Amino acid sequence: MRELNVVTPVHGRLLVDEAPEGGPLRLLVGFHGYAQNAEEMMEMLRAIPIGRSWTRVSVQGLHRFYRSRSEVTVASWMTRQDRDTLIDDNVHYVDAAIDAAAGARAIERLVLCGFSQGAAMAYRAAVLGARWPDAVIGACGDVPPELFDEAAGYTWPRVLLARGTRDDYYTAEKMRANDASLADAGAHVETFTFEGAHEWTKECATRAADFIASSFGQGIKP
Repeated sequence: MRELNVVTPVHGRLLVDEAPEGGPLRLLVGFHGYAQNAEEMMEMLRAIPIGRSWTRVSVQGLHRFYRSRSEVTVASWMTRQDRDTLIDDNVHYVDAAIDAAAGARAIERLVLCGFSQGAAMAYRAAVLGARWPDAVIGACGDVPPELFDEAAGYTWPRVLLARGTRDDYYTAEKMRANDASLADAGAHVETFTFEGAHEWTKECATRAADFIASSFGQGIKP
């Protein structure tokens, strides 16, 4: 029996909440968690108090399904099956999504923000993607281990790691390990623990806004 991987065109879905016209293009790009959708991630992005000068982009995972016993369409970023192929597909998809959201306009600022499973997508897009972000925020989700491959020599933007005090998925031990590995890789990394579980809270959103403001001018790729 042979197993084949076949390349085929596929359409992804993203929501764009445009900033008022006339100013520089600042993109805040978000990636939802497992069994969530672009609408839910957009609400998280809107909760970040960074003002109306930012265009918010919520990218939905390519692998859609129905939330358990409902007609609500949700998505996943990937599974372990054909892992490397799916990582490559997702990174190219995010590159195309950012290009589509920007159109012909030059991007002045770019921040990537992921929640839960979407945190891994944000980290991968930051390190492997075509555009260098000013910063990346990962809430309640760990950094993919392959991004710490010393032989690859990946360069990191500024990173904020965030978790809830009662989060049993992204534990304090995982965040400490990510913090140490990122520091070893030469990244400017900050950590934040908020009161909550595996969730996005107002406190987390406020800390994300502060981190974004402090990251201006720090996202120039060497």
